[in-house]
Amino acid sequence: MRRGWHGPRGRPPWWPENEPFPPRDGAWRPMRRRFMRRVLLFAVLATLVFVTVVALAVSALVRAFELAGAGGDWAVALVLAAGVAVIVAGARGLRGFAAPLADLIDAAGRVEGGDLTARVRVRGPREVRSLARAFNAMSARLEGSEEQRRRLLADVSHELRTPLSVVQGNLEALLDGVYPADQPHLRAILDETNVVSRLVEDLRTLSLAEAGALALHREPTDLAALARETTGAFAPQAEQAGVSLETAAPADLAVVDVDPVRVREVLTNLVANALRYTPRGGRVKVEAAADGEGGVALSVTDTGAGIPPEALGRIFDRFYKSPESRGAGLGLAIAKQLVEAHGGAISASSDAGRGTHVRFTLPRERPSGAEDGRS
Repeated sequence: MRRGWHGPRGRPPWWPENEPFPPRDGAWRPMRRRFMRRVLLFAVLATLVFVTVVALAVSALVRAFELAGAGGDWAVALVLAAGVAVIVAGARGLRGFAAPLADLIDAAGRVEGGDLTARVRVRGPREVRSLARAFNAMSARLEGSEEQRRRLLADVSHELRTPLSVVQGNLEALLDGVYPADQPHLRAILDETNVVSRLVEDLRTLSLAEAGALALHREPTDLAALARETTGAFAPQAEQAGVSLETAAPADLAVVDVDPVRVREVLTNLVANALRYTPRGGRVKVEAAADGEGGVALSVTDTGAGIPPEALGRIFDRFYKSPESRGAGLGLAIAKQLVEAHGGAISASSDAGRGTHVRFTLPRERPSGAEDGRS
């Protein structure tokens, strides 16, 4: 897309059909014109002041040369040449400073009008170049956020469509007498409403975490005991699936200041995923150990099919899931946000056909700036 002084040419595919592009907002172009007029007025006044000073200097030099008995023509010529050079250099410098600022005013108007593709050419003095780069980064972030918002709306609509369609279809069948209002048919409706409820709750947790407004009820927690309790809860499921579930957690592991409910949620998600993708006869191992920086590292390793390299970098994205997954694709995204809300980090590695290893770390003490009940 071509961009210039008058903005991009060509309507983006996402731009509303009933709105003109580029956006026309009458408040910004007059502002740009006023800014340039003020710059010009400042330049004229500065030139007048400079000329006045030069004239006084020339008069003083000529008088000094005349009193000394020397000719004043050379002094006048020298001072005038220096004055012209200074005026030219000042004009070029002023133009190099004003033009990039005018670009920024114009681009800010386009962003205010809804054109998030607006960028400015990085030029001018160092400070102005820094401002232009900051503006471009801001605009790019806004454009990315808008695209993410659109994808989120589309994904939520897609995820809600199926359970709502099932609920609607079953209720209509019950009302029309096609199905009896017995426990199996009512149970199917209840299951689908639970799916919707989980999706809404996951979205709420994710939005709060991304906004930095997720409440964390921190308390001193023994993560070794928490890891053993979590894997113990999955023992019947692992036995039924024919998967070996192991826990390695030293008894002397440091106590950390975390929200145990949220950490258990992260670990539960990782163990559930590992069991889901590990075939019969495989193994899932949960480990807890010191991470070498005063905190604790928890990891879940499985011997499943692994994650393809092209998908590994996206597994923590919202609504990203494998084709065989029956979930909404929010579990790992929520896990990532919960770990980062504690001041930790999460990562994954995988070898195709050999399994997956997911590891997250938690600091021993709450990060500086974290308040009670909130991180």
